[in-house]
Amino acid sequence: MEKRKDYIIEIFKKNRALLKGPDWETMPPHEDWESDQQKGIEEPPPQKAYPKDAPIIDLISRNHFSSRDFPTTVLDAISNRRSRRNFSESPLTRKELSFLLYATQGIRKVGPDERHGQKRAVRRTVPSGGSRHPFETYLVIQQVEGVSPGIYRYLAFEEQLLFVKSIEDASIAETLSKLTFSQSFVGKSAVLFIWTVIPYRTEWRYSILSYKDILIEAGHVCQNLYLACEAINAGTCAILAYDQKGFDEFIDVNGEEEFTVYIAPVGKQK
Repeated sequence: MEKRKDYIIEIFKKNRALLKGPDWETMPPHEDWESDQQKGIEEPPPQKAYPKDAPIIDLISRNHFSSRDFPTTVLDAISNRRSRRNFSESPLTRKELSFLLYATQGIRKVGPDERHGQKRAVRRTVPSGGSRHPFETYLVIQQVEGVSPGIYRYLAFEEQLLFVKSIEDASIAETLSKLTFSQSFVGKSAVLFIWTVIPYRTEWRYSILSYKDILIEAGHVCQNLYLACEAINAGTCAILAYDQKGFDEFIDVNGEEEFTVYIAPVGKQK
């Protein structure tokens, strides 16, 4: 560290401070960062709205999953889990995609939460501080049985896919490689998971304390994807190196109130 330029050292310090979380000794007075929940402001919706006439595709409900569909044990999934970058050309089935989506952001229960003062607390298959769950799941689908190639958004409450736009461009694999700085295997996936974050869902409760929590939760989501992939003889590889502005524009989010935070390509193991 001593040989680095001063401004680079300051960047290291600033970013490490984010990993540590809030420094209570230097925090501003609480009245200056009182949360919107404490102010009595209505909580934000747990899922983005969408046009009711938008094209929708039904997924396979979690009620139709069984151990016969996914016989891999938890022990085997954990033991075999690794980042996989070589995918076969085999498509995923709709049930397999439905399972991966349920494993990463599926909803188990919705109801009031007296402990956190929420009218509509959402319990998903991954943990989230205060049940805030700030993520949306977008998919670049290339090879899923019965689903046309395109960009979709997961509607967890409805167990459906919302069509966002088509990807008729024959060079989509090249586009995805370019957006991930020449990681060509990303473009060869059957499905690319793109998680965006809507920070205000967490900020509404935790104000300026929100950001370490959001980063930790992204890890919960992706690890569930890793384990669920092992259960269907598929693989994934978490990607941090991506073009932030490029991906936000690619999936049509504004990059401020909602932006890409993590991506992971998925395909059948080769």
